[in-house]
Amino acid sequence: MKLLMEIFLAPCQLLMRKPILVSSCLLGCRVRFDKTSKPLPKECLVVLEQKFNIVGVCPEILGGLPCPRRPAEISKNHQVLTQSGQVLSTFFLKGAHGALNICKNYGIQLAVLKSKSPSCGFGKIYDGTFSGCLINGNGITSDLLIKNGVKVINESELDAWLKTVKE
Repeated sequence: MKLLMEIFLAPCQLLMRKPILVSSCLLGCRVRFDKTSKPLPKECLVVLEQKFNIVGVCPEILGGLPCPRRPAEISKNHQVLTQSGQVLSTFFLKGAHGALNICKNYGIQLAVLKSKSPSCGFGKIYDGTFSGCLINGNGITSDLLIKNGVKVINESELDAWLKTVKE
């Protein structure tokens, strides 16, 4: 009887968990510009999976960019450019709006996004000179999500944030 109850309750518990948006590269998908990933530590992934319904997204892929692709940064005039000057802003905006639509469709109120990225970066991004210098700022997707009421954190903040989440 106990086994039957567990089988019956499992889907209900899944439906009760809140959805959370997570950068696909943090989930181990090789979608970064250089076709690599930056997976979260296994223990963080386990806790996320236990507490949330994870919805993975790569705004750059969602916006139509290939993988691999040339690195891009946000310039001082707020254009997303490659080092050779190719303008990618349209792709980044399309991906950001796609991510926002996912949040709206699934009722997502929290996103864990990859730091420093021109799409997902939160708090610090590269300065647009391709010199490795960081400046205060947000990526295109992070900025749009925040403006639409979605709380954004980056992977370096995740462990501390998870400790504040109630069971």
